[in-house]
Amino acid sequence: MQKFCLILALLCCATLSVSAQVHSNIHRKNISTKGTVSLDSLSIVPNSVAVSGADSSFYFIDFVRAQLTWLKPLPKDSVAITYRVFPFRLNATASRYTFDSITDRNGVIAPIFNNNEAENNSLFNFGKIDYNGSFGRSMSFGNNQDAVFNSDFNLQMNGYIGDSIHLLASLTDNNIPIQPEGTTQQLNDFDNILLQFSKRNWEINLGDIDLRTNDNYFLSFYKRLEGISYTQKLNIGENITNKTTVSGAIAKGKFARNVLNVSEGNQGPYRLQGNNNELYFIVLAGTEKVYLDGQLLQRGASQDYTIDYNAAQITFMPKHLITRDSRVQVEFEYADQNYLNSMLYVNNETQFGKKFKLTVSAYNNADAKNSPINQTLDADKINFLKQIGDSVQDAFYPVASIDTFSANAIMYKKIDTIVNNKHDSVYVYSTNPDSAKYNLSFIEVGANKGNYEPLLNGANGKVYQWIAPLNGVPQGDYEPAEFLVAPKKQQVVSVKTEYNIDDKTLLKTELATSETRVNTFSPKNSDDIGYAGKFELLRTDKLKTKKDNPYSLTTDGSFEFETPHFQTVETLRPVEFYRDWGLDIVPTQSSEKLGSLKFILQNAQQNFLSYQFSTYLRGDGYKGFKNIIDGKLSSQNGWNINEQASLTSISMPDNKGYYFTPTIDVSKTFKHLNNYSIGANYSLEHNEIRNNLADSILPTSYAFETVSAYIKSDQSKRNNWAFTYSQRKDEAPYGKNLVETDHSRNFNLQASFMQNQAQQLRITATYRELFVDDSSLISGQQPDKSFLGRLEYFVNAKKGFITGNLLYDVGAGQEQKMDYTFYQVPAGQGQYTWNDYNNDGIQQLNEFEIAAFPDEATFIKIYTPTNVFVKANYTTLNYSLNLNPKVLFGNGQLNKVQSLLSKLSLQSSLQSNKKVVANGGPEFNPFNNHVADSALLNLNYIFSNTLSLNRFNSKWGLDITRLINYNKSLLTYGAESAETDVWSFKGRMNISKAYTLEILQKIGTNDLKSPSFANRNFALKTLSSQPTITYTNGTKWRLSTSYIYALQKNAALYGGEKETSNSLNFDTKYNAVQNTSITMQFSYNNISYNGDPNSTVSYTILQGLLPGKNYQWTINFTKRLLNNIEINFQYQGRKPGNTKVINIGTASVRAIL
Repeated sequence: MQKFCLILALLCCATLSVSAQVHSNIHRKNISTKGTVSLDSLSIVPNSVAVSGADSSFYFIDFVRAQLTWLKPLPKDSVAITYRVFPFRLNATASRYTFDSITDRNGVIAPIFNNNEAENNSLFNFGKIDYNGSFGRSMSFGNNQDAVFNSDFNLQMNGYIGDSIHLLASLTDNNIPIQPEGTTQQLNDFDNILLQFSKRNWEINLGDIDLRTNDNYFLSFYKRLEGISYTQKLNIGENITNKTTVSGAIAKGKFARNVLNVSEGNQGPYRLQGNNNELYFIVLAGTEKVYLDGQLLQRGASQDYTIDYNAAQITFMPKHLITRDSRVQVEFEYADQNYLNSMLYVNNETQFGKKFKLTVSAYNNADAKNSPINQTLDADKINFLKQIGDSVQDAFYPVASIDTFSANAIMYKKIDTIVNNKHDSVYVYSTNPDSAKYNLSFIEVGANKGNYEPLLNGANGKVYQWIAPLNGVPQGDYEPAEFLVAPKKQQVVSVKTEYNIDDKTLLKTELATSETRVNTFSPKNSDDIGYAGKFELLRTDKLKTKKDNPYSLTTDGSFEFETPHFQTVETLRPVEFYRDWGLDIVPTQSSEKLGSLKFILQNAQQNFLSYQFSTYLRGDGYKGFKNIIDGKLSSQNGWNINEQASLTSISMPDNKGYYFTPTIDVSKTFKHLNNYSIGANYSLEHNEIRNNLADSILPTSYAFETVSAYIKSDQSKRNNWAFTYSQRKDEAPYGKNLVETDHSRNFNLQASFMQNQAQQLRITATYRELFVDDSSLISGQQPDKSFLGRLEYFVNAKKGFITGNLLYDVGAGQEQKMDYTFYQVPAGQGQYTWNDYNNDGIQQLNEFEIAAFPDEATFIKIYTPTNVFVKANYTTLNYSLNLNPKVLFGNGQLNKVQSLLSKLSLQSSLQSNKKVVANGGPEFNPFNNHVADSALLNLNYIFSNTLSLNRFNSKWGLDITRLINYNKSLLTYGAESAETDVWSFKGRMNISKAYTLEILQKIGTNDLKSPSFANRNFALKTLSSQPTITYTNGTKWRLSTSYIYALQKNAALYGGEKETSNSLNFDTKYNAVQNTSITMQFSYNNISYNGDPNSTVSYTILQGLLPGKNYQWTINFTKRLLNNIEINFQYQGRKPGNTKVINIGTASVRAIL
């Protein structure tokens, strides 16, 4: 509601001006599939582009310049594209006056007469503001449902309010509470409001804003917010400028950092966790940073990883094979709605000429402890939070509330029991309303720390059962408790200066203080204030040399400190900073002092040599001294050398050691051999820490070395390839030394053949062998062989005779077991209906079916991921193939064989995604049918094949199609599979200009297997015949009449039900005038059925109807008013069998802005 109030206020301001032109902004055209294509002279509306046969991973669009750049080739020469445009170009030169507009004021100007009849009769008028969009409201009602309301809003605006205030707005609201898919580099938000008002020296942003700060060392962050930001620029005096930014907002989420525990050859998905060990949350789109071995990765199905923001899961792509040695860290923001969270940020930057700059920044983020959102806090809970102090990780509060109002909820009864000769009370699931009075919430507290475990009994919701302790040790992982999230507060203030001593020397200083309270309810542990500072001196000197090859010497000296309680908004250090000093990736919090002196000698060819000495001191007694030598040398004869060596001496109160990491890469490019290159790489990490007293090596010590060799072609050419072989040896502590534990061999091939426009191929393949040398030192790791590969093929050959594409993926990951619950929603907004088959009034999972009619669609299926993962091998095969022999023969004279072939065409496609239990090597064959049901974890298989005769002939044609759809999913109660296999034969004939005859024949099977719910199993054989005759009178009237005979029979093993139906159908559409249309449909269906109508198979066969006479009818009326308003009325009715008539009415109005 607040969003729409904001929109209404904007529209009221904008309508103070006059006259705007409205026109259709939908454009459709065919474009080339090569290079960069200019789409339009106007800017394109984001999220409005649709390209036929290509998703967004194939192209990049510059919406402002209206240009599309192809990132991957398509098999076709051209494709169809649809998009919307703004009525202006966003980057067009804007000025209030031009020289051409200045006229002689003394001259005589011919009068201009305004033709009122030519004025636009638009209902909406925003004056000088260009706009487009839509606003819609709809209402649905009937005698079988409650009234349901829906709305959507989309508006883009650009122009001037008055004479000088520029407005830019993008407002969308589609009532979709989810984040976009994270499979591409670019993201499209479903709901977004952004208003920007700007003038020469100031700018205001309202709504959904992104705040990113990178200038301050101690106060750098990225936040997605809902609020306001204001920026003001001022010229205070001569050579003195000031820039102030103020932002006040409600924070959408909180920052978190995960170190993922990855496994050998497992590409994922991997689950993320929140700061309070939450498992179910939404990651804010675009806020994640994913690091692999310290390197930042790129999001996208054709890049490094994809992320499911709504499930908080990351999956790695074939570019990188994940192994037991991989180091993966993820930083992200996630939706945290436990309290109303406010944020205030102020930044003031003053520039004194070119010599001095002063920046003062302040940040405040606080939970409103008196305004909880997703948790209810009474006096007892608040007192509990007060007592735990800063130990917020232990805030498990026992909850067992009596609930006598909730319908269809999972309820428990309380019973007494004796445990270890002590009286105790436990909770037991019950459907008896007399005793089932407790509505419990269970939470995972850790292995053998709870007394309850999940119970799989088919109820619509998750049920838990009590497990008796064994010898006083709990045997469960769950407890009837609630994790209370304490309100937090953080403040950071930073003062930064930059002083240019001369044109070669720069002095930087920054001082900061922070206050971080993890529990504002509690006065305990209140020592939360910390301080930090950094001082840096930079100098660059140009060195004179005899040769015409100038060198520069850069000297960089710095020192910084942080007290133990200093906290930044996001992580201060690089992701592998602590590891580079021989520490854990995330060590305990302590005071820190870091000093560094670095020299860099560099020439014009970017060859350089550097030396750096650093010291790192921690309050826990750690002392580190590091020496780094880094260099790069590229010669004109093709030699390239890159080397880096780091030696760190480590001293702690009881331990000492060293960390040595040399790396060198040497390669040679042969220009006379088409710039082919060969090279070799060597790297070592040796981290050895010993105890001073016992002279023993610590368990945290490790070592590994990697040797690799590679050969590659010129990577700048469209046809290129590279092959790399590497081997790695790992060592772990044993006794007083490091001993070899395992070694591995890795083979990698990267190839891209894009030169030939008719056929293009990309290959990525990695093979790895892991050998375990000492299994006693590697817990649970067995020798392993991993293969990860992707093949992409595009073809458009023989003038378009054969076009298609193929994607083949092979690898290993993990499949997550899923729970699901059906949740009731308003009629028409769901997908499922509940049929109480056993008449017990209790919702059970085997009683929900896909709804046949909108008014019955009152439930949605909500999947709940579990913590149970199964290692799986996956195989993906997607292809699309089109054969069109006609293009081979042209338009000349054809013989009989050529004439027949020219009339034939084939369209074939397959989407196959299979996961099987990992047991040995990879699963290469996507068509392997010799896989046991217990080993097949997940399979999605869709095959479509159509052979057409005379497809493009307007008089007659024949299509033969086979469609197979198979799906199997792994659920907590077992696997469930569904399969349909249908042959269809379709013939059409234009009897005359007005009459068309069409005959459709189908024969096939429809199977469902659910071992845990026997009542859901069926195996149907289906047959149907449908002749249809259509009469068309120009563009005004169309009438279609059809008769359908259908036969369905269930296998005797599952009941043997049989259904015969005879259906007569009428469908007509009449366009009364240019802006009015009426559509009517009527169906009579006489059904003969010998089974029980109240069962899963019956609902599937009858499609929501009943044995006997069934009537269905629909009337739809659509009219456009004033060229801007579209109204629609729809009436639906049905009378299944002997039941009452069900009426449904829908009314909607849409404004085209």
